[in-house]
Amino acid sequence: MSRSKKEMDLTVGDPFRSLLKFAIPVILGNLFQLFYTLADTMIVGKTLGAQSLAAVGSTSIIIYFVFCFINGFTGGFGICLGQRCGAKDEAGMRKSVAVSTLLSIAFTVFLTLICCLLAHQILIWMQIPSDISGEAYDYMFIVLLGTGATVFYNLISNMLRALGDSKTPLYFLVFSSILNIFLDLLFIVPFRMGVGGAAWATILSQFLSAILSLVVGLKNFPVLHLHREDFHDLKASAVLHLKTGFSMGFQMSVMCIGQLAMQAVVNGLGTAAVAGYTAASKADQLSVLVNNAMMTAISNYVAQNFGAGKKDRIQQGVRACLIQTEAFNLVMCIGILLLRHPIVQMFLSDPTAEIYHYSDAYLTIVAPFYFLLGLLAVYRTSIQSMQNGRAPFAACMIELVMRIFATIGLSGLIGYTSVCIASPLAWFGACALLIPVYYRMMRSPLLFQ
Repeated sequence: MSRSKKEMDLTVGDPFRSLLKFAIPVILGNLFQLFYTLADTMIVGKTLGAQSLAAVGSTSIIIYFVFCFINGFTGGFGICLGQRCGAKDEAGMRKSVAVSTLLSIAFTVFLTLICCLLAHQILIWMQIPSDISGEAYDYMFIVLLGTGATVFYNLISNMLRALGDSKTPLYFLVFSSILNIFLDLLFIVPFRMGVGGAAWATILSQFLSAILSLVVGLKNFPVLHLHREDFHDLKASAVLHLKTGFSMGFQMSVMCIGQLAMQAVVNGLGTAAVAGYTAASKADQLSVLVNNAMMTAISNYVAQNFGAGKKDRIQQGVRACLIQTEAFNLVMCIGILLLRHPIVQMFLSDPTAEIYHYSDAYLTIVAPFYFLLGLLAVYRTSIQSMQNGRAPFAACMIELVMRIFATIGLSGLIGYTSVCIASPLAWFGACALLIPVYYRMMRSPLLFQ
């Protein structure tokens, strides 16, 4: 099979350097993607005030949940493509691209309809305070209406990364992030579109990023040029893609499902709690996105090497990825703890002592446990990329149950602290299952036959 000059073969070379070279653009891309919501939040807080900030923040977990599921769903398609790439199966690669495209179109239609039809009910479920419910609905509905742009971008990006190109999505995210900030200011200040303007800026910027990534991807990768025969006999491939995609989507979003309960508890504490938790959770998302970037790197690395049957190289890569991931987590933990007050000031011009109280409590409890999130990200994704979906799914259920138990079960006893300890407990429970499973798989003589 001929390889594009842009394609990175992760089955050869030093694993540490290959992973880092692949991961850095993904990390930068995720950080720029975070700028979409950060720009919305910062500009809304600075120009429209704390009430509008709380409106955006009160529904942000719903939006984040949808985005995480989309990223995981299309990331699962990327794993399937990466396995065919590692096996040097060009016909299988084309079939994977065809199936991924068709399933993504159907998924977009279904998800957009469900999200928009349930928008009002979601506000009720989330116990949004009445003084911010109007703006919360406007922001959430518009962002969910643009779900197709998010699916489009993530599908193209995950395909390119599966082929070894993690730079192209980064380049266009940089451009579109700058555009997003410009459109935020344009729509909110002179056009006076309120929080709806911030939502439209996010959608338009992400859609443009997807278009540009597709154009360059078609130019650099001949395998993306599909023919009629690539759409024949797709049933078996569709089943595999759906199985992997939904499993990955659930894994990526299970944290958000638990956080829905967390957000509901916070919403019940009033606007100050929502504002403080919103600012803290935005900082916390930095760690999640960096760990998700390492998940993207190790998933493509393991998928290619699993397709090539290189067991020893997978073990070397997992060890290298753990070192890199935990180094990033240590730096983020220290930085967030030292800068927790300036972080709040990024979003609000004049934070109150009560807002600082809520943000400080969350960050000082959660940040020291980022190392557990790192372990979870690397081991779960490595197992999934070797076609074992059962253990990651079971770990997700453990994570979900522990997160909800900590939040709902303990909120009556320890109040807001239950929200703060929910994530570390969930990460610990999932790791307790996944780490032994990974090493048992590596000792199995049947895995690579």
